Amino acid sequence: MRNVTKNVKTATKRVTKRVTKLADIPKGSTVLEGFGEVHFRDTYQIAARTDKPATEIARELMRLPAWATALFKLRNAIVGIFGLKADSSDTSFPRISETDTEVVSGVGDTHLNFRASILRDPSADTIALTTVVHFNNVWGRVYFLPVKPFHKIIMRALLRRYLWRL
Repeated sequence: MRNVTKNVKTATKRVTKRVTKLADIPKGSTVLEGFGEVHFRDTYQIAARTDKPATEIARELMRLPAWATALFKLRNAIVGIFGLKADSSDTSFPRISETDTEVVSGVGDTHLNFRASILRDPSADTIALTTVVHFNNVWGRVYFLPVKPFHKIIMRALLRRYLWRL
């Protein structure tokens, strides 16, 4: 009987610690306000009950693991060769807007513009991480080709890591 109880608890923990990819940007998000045409978007969501403001969630969520920091440093070294902006490796992009439930950050460059949203939905007990990208020219598309797979891995890893810290 003890093993059955342990297995049920383990199965429940797995279900509640899941990162889900959403088909659409969550209702209530302001990530698209004034953004323009979207060429790439993705949203990942976790079930998480919290009363923390979005700014605190963003600070905790965007602490990169060491392997992701190393990837950012490599990216910065490579894009610098081509004259593109080498962003900081701590993912502290400029804030565009913030409320108690959402933080929107982003940056624009000659090759692409992007925004990221961290949205806490208290009515559904979820936290969603959305990214939208607009390619300004062909170089934006070329740049994003090798970035895209790592972007997906990093977004899911950040949410998983946040869940395990709860």
